[in-house]
This record gives sequence, structure tokens and C-alpha cells, in this order.
Amino acid sequence: MMARLAYSLLLYLITPLIGLRLLWRGRKQPEYLHNLGERYGFYPPRVPEKLIWVHAVSVGETRAAQPLIEGLLTRWPAHRILLTGMTPTGRAAGREVYGDRVIQAYLPYDYPGAVARFFRHFRPAFGVLMETEIWPNLLHGARRAGVPVMLANARLSARSARGYGRFSGLLGPAFAALSGVAAQTADDAERLAGLGASPVAVCGNLKFDVQPSAEKIELGRQWRQAVGSRPVWLAASTREGEEALILSAWRQVNVPRALLVLVPRHPQRFDEVTSLLQQAGLPATRRSQAMPGEDTVVWLGDSMGEMAAYYSLADLAFVGGSLLPLGGQNLIEAAACECPVLVGPHTFNFLQATEDAIAAGAAQRVADADELGRQVDALLGDSGRLAAMRRSAGEFARAHQGAAGRMLDLIERWTDRAER
Repeated sequence: MMARLAYSLLLYLITPLIGLRLLWRGRKQPEYLHNLGERYGFYPPRVPEKLIWVHAVSVGETRAAQPLIEGLLTRWPAHRILLTGMTPTGRAAGREVYGDRVIQAYLPYDYPGAVARFFRHFRPAFGVLMETEIWPNLLHGARRAGVPVMLANARLSARSARGYGRFSGLLGPAFAALSGVAAQTADDAERLAGLGASPVAVCGNLKFDVQPSAEKIELGRQWRQAVGSRPVWLAASTREGEEALILSAWRQVNVPRALLVLVPRHPQRFDEVTSLLQQAGLPATRRSQAMPGEDTVVWLGDSMGEMAAYYSLADLAFVGGSLLPLGGQNLIEAAACECPVLVGPHTFNFLQATEDAIAAGAAQRVADADELGRQVDALLGDSGRLAAMRRSAGEFARAHQGAAGRMLDLIERWTDRAER
């Protein structure tokens, strides 16, 4: 209790800094300044309904939750889904994926009063937190309100586990407050149990159950027809500092007429990357402006929610966040679209999925930007190797499906108090 009181006091002390951070982010994304009251636990009136609460912090978790949310709606037909998040892009993804089938709101910051207002207002039957969203006051408030909360699709790297372990007095009770944890891998399960979570079960990765949108696959095929026979390399979900490395790698690619499709992960960086391309003197076109012409060297993917289309267009993809020590992004969607993948050395956020994909022949790791350029050049010139990787990617994705059903069975067992 003393650790949580000290934590809450610190939150109140840094409240001005939290507000300044929102203002700062609002300069590039004005949407951060919308619905501000929700971030402090103040919500507009709503029609009383039976709710199941799912928290998905941002875009990736929102999309990954789709098979789980569909299953919850099927197994609890008398309830609606309350989908909470923390970012405007996640909220936009929620609108795109679920439409008006879910109620959306921001989860409040972890102030005791804001959390209490959240549970008084929505009164969910139970809650499901996606991946690793552990907030001490939130979980304490859920227990006081009698709301069972599960952690689904949970993952925890060894580095993160060590960080959590340093604050065991604060976070140990938070992990213990969970009604159950559905972990992605046995290693994740062991680390979570070591921090106090119980019961913990291994269910696999929910993202394997997310099917690429048929509409986006068709869009990618249309792009492919427009591009014609040009070899296409996709640099997907790139992070700050990686684009310069990718352009350096690109200069090593000698495949005639090859096209680089560059898709930054965060939309607020589209203009920044456009400026970088202009400084590099590379003929570039933005997705929002035109299709790539014959003289286009780089096509900048400045759109959201179209990654499946980009993967369907590409002959080969590099999955970003992995050239620099950022932990990498998920390669599962690429595999589901049967797109061969290259990754850098830093994939600790998605280590098991990445290692499994490499073992299956669906992906290949490179040590740095120089090796990335050499491998892109080699693979784009070797249709046989690309075809083999493409087949392996599809087989890898299909072999790991089924996590959603296993998680739903556990949620039913762990929430036997919740009204069906």
C-alpha cells in the first residue's frame, strides 16, 4: 500500500508534465487534444448496457484484438464491447476495424480518482488487457469494483521482466490482482509467473489469428498490376533513424528498375521522411498523391491501415524497428500475406515469433544496413529463393493459428462470475 501511495503521489506531482506532453504531441497530431476529459476519468453520459471491457493501447494491439473481440461478442451476445486505448491512431484503427459495434474511449491515466470514475461509469462485467498493460491503481481499482481482469496475448521480454522486478513492491500486487494471464510463449509465462501473476497459461500469439483484409489484399494486387514487373522492396513500419540507414542500403541494390516502398510506422513522421527523400535527391512519390511512375525510385506509404496491401504488393519486405535497438515490429502480418521478410539484429519485442519465422524459412536476419542492402540485392535477383520463402511464410502463419479459441476458453473459465 505504501508503494502504491508513493506512486500515486508522484503521478499527481508530474501532472503538469503530463499536460505539457499532450500539448507537445498535439502540435503534430491535434487529435491528442480531443476527448481530454476521458484521460482523467470524465466521460459523456451513456445508455446503460452490459459491457465487456477490452484495453488495447494503440494500433497494433487494436488490430490484434480483432479475433478475440469477435469471439467475445459471439460468446457473450448480451454484452457490448468497451474498447479503450491511449492513442488517437489506435482509436482511428478501432473505428476502421469495428465501426459502431464497439464503444470507444480513452483509458484514464492511472490516478486513483480517475480509475474509480472509470469503473463507476462503465461497470464492465470483466476486463481483458492486451499484451502487457500493468497499471497499479487500475488493477487495484478493478479489484475494489469487483471487476475480474485478465491479461491476454501477454508477452514480456527478459529485459522488461528485470525492470518490473526492480519495483516488485509496487508491481507485485498489480500482477497478483489479475484473474489470469494468457501468455504467448512458455518463456513469457515463466517471467510473468515470476512477477506474481497467477494462473498463467500458454496460448500462443493472437496475431496469427488476424486474417488480412480481403479488400486490402485486392488493393495490393491492383497496385502490383500498376507497378508491373518492377521488383518491389518494402521497408515496413520504419522508426526514427532507420530511414537514413535504409536509403544507404538501397544504394547497394543493383537490380534494374527496382522500386523501394517506404512506410514509416508513425504518421506524424510522413513529412519528415519526405524531406529526407528530397535531401537524398531520390525521385519519390507519396501514396496520398499518386501511384509510382516509371521514374519513381521511392514510393512513400503515407497511409494508415493499408499494411496488408503493401505486403501484397511487395516481393520482399524489411520489418522495421530492428536495425536500431528499438525491439522490432511484428512480422506476423507479413507472413500471413505470404511476403518474405528480412529483419535486423534487434527483435527483442517479438523474439519468439521472429526466431520461429527464421527457423521456418519465412524470414532472414541481417546484422546491419550493409548486409541488408546485400541481401535485398541478392534476393530480388533470385526468384527461386523468394518463391521458397513465400511458401514458407504462408505455412508458418497457418501453423500458429488457434490462439483466440484457447484464450476465449480460459476467459470463460476465469470469469465464471460474469453474467452470460
